[in-house]
Amino acid sequence: MDAPVHRHRLEPPVSTSSARSAVEHLDVLVVGAGISGIGAARYLKTELPSKSFAILEARQASGGTWDLFRYPGIRSDSDLHTFGYEFKPWRDEQSIADAPRILEYLRQAAAENGLDAHTRYHHKVLGASWSTAEARWTVEVERTDTGERTVLTCGWLFCAGGYYRYDEGFTPRFEGLDRFPGPVVHPQHWPEGLDYAGKRVVVIGSGATAVTLVPAMAGTACHVTMLQRTPTYVLPVPRADLVANALKRYFGERRGYALSRRKNILQQRLVWSLCQRFPKTARRLIRWVNTRQLPPGYPVDLHFNPPYDPWDQRLCAVPDGDLFRVIREGRAAVVTDRIATFTERGILLESGQELEADVIVTATGLNVQAFGGVRLTVDGHEVRLPDTLSYKGMMLSGVPNFAFAIGYTNSSWTLKIGLLCEHFCRLLAHMDNHGYDTCRPEPSDPGMATRPLLDFGAGYVRRAVDSLPRQGDRMPWLTSMDYRDDVKLLRSGSVADPELAFSRAAVRAEATA
Repeated sequence: MDAPVHRHRLEPPVSTSSARSAVEHLDVLVVGAGISGIGAARYLKTELPSKSFAILEARQASGGTWDLFRYPGIRSDSDLHTFGYEFKPWRDEQSIADAPRILEYLRQAAAENGLDAHTRYHHKVLGASWSTAEARWTVEVERTDTGERTVLTCGWLFCAGGYYRYDEGFTPRFEGLDRFPGPVVHPQHWPEGLDYAGKRVVVIGSGATAVTLVPAMAGTACHVTMLQRTPTYVLPVPRADLVANALKRYFGERRGYALSRRKNILQQRLVWSLCQRFPKTARRLIRWVNTRQLPPGYPVDLHFNPPYDPWDQRLCAVPDGDLFRVIREGRAAVVTDRIATFTERGILLESGQELEADVIVTATGLNVQAFGGVRLTVDGHEVRLPDTLSYKGMMLSGVPNFAFAIGYTNSSWTLKIGLLCEHFCRLLAHMDNHGYDTCRPEPSDPGMATRPLLDFGAGYVRRAVDSLPRQGDRMPWLTSMDYRDDVKLLRSGSVADPELAFSRAAVRAEATA
């Protein structure tokens, strides 16, 4: 059941300072009601109960990715003991869980923490302008259901929408696409009631979406072919974590969850470290596992041997080896080739082979859009994201009172979100304790060497790298992808920093004098 829709009518924007009070003001405005936004709001309400806040969600329901995507088999590719929140145990027996279970978990977290009343649906943030004199953001909001535009002000803007563009996925240009008479579907816009039972399906792609779709569709389709240009590392993982379930039985739900979480954090770190330090050994181990999962004589090196090292791009996890199972059973196949053109019967490959299809799915990736496309200005000057540096992986150089939530690419996303939210709340408490209303990250060495914010080889990242902020070559301007390091930096480390300038706005000082 969808979360209730809360509607708030605001006063229209006004130009006179005397009418400023007619515009609603909040201490913190959280943008996005997905896994990051719900987490951020919970930490705010728990750690800083006196702060006023709202969650603005452009869509009609909460859940973010887990409500948006409706393609067959959609699930997590991280275990829910680490992908779930630290403050809310994952109770389900499934560790690699499907989207409906994750969505229910997220909405439970929101309801249990009283966040539904703070959430405003159909509210899309278009732009935000910062005034140093007033120490506040003026935020332009559009009602996506009525088209009405309103204005809010806030002391802090917290962007919690991740970095995927929600209104469109990525589809490359395919020669002859208009010749194919059947449905061509992108997973991000899966049509309700699409009938593929008994039909031949070709899924273009080899990432997490493709390896999820193939076994899910193979249950009812006549046959499913995964057509890939480049192989991906694929590893079977148990859908149910037997050790975690045993720990919960023996130690109780809360303590058992905490122990399972520690176990899986360590496990993720060990796998990552092995791949980084001993890539050849990791490649051989993955190949050995793949060989045992596939039929005798299967061309493993053609279809499951990427040209890059493990974890140069994200590994794909398949619960209980479901992708390998449908290949063994002959219900699915992998083809590694390039597309020459679509035809009236399917897809003609550069090798000359033609894949006949009734339905084609373009699992060709997502588009990256930083901060939901929100336009930012500071004292009348537009913020160009490529000119900014990421501070502690959560703020931007030269942009006051602005925070964002981007999780790990090499581990469970939510592990980092929790640490960022903790640090954010400690930062706001520090400012209150010292009478500050503004903080602005400023590097002491503006000429330091930089590299992309998402230092990752995935295609969706490479396509967007020039439109994103960057990171530096030293802390606190490095964006860490190591949970252990981030615990020290974000949970244990001081929020005060020589490269974080604190101040109090002149108009605020006069008002309290």
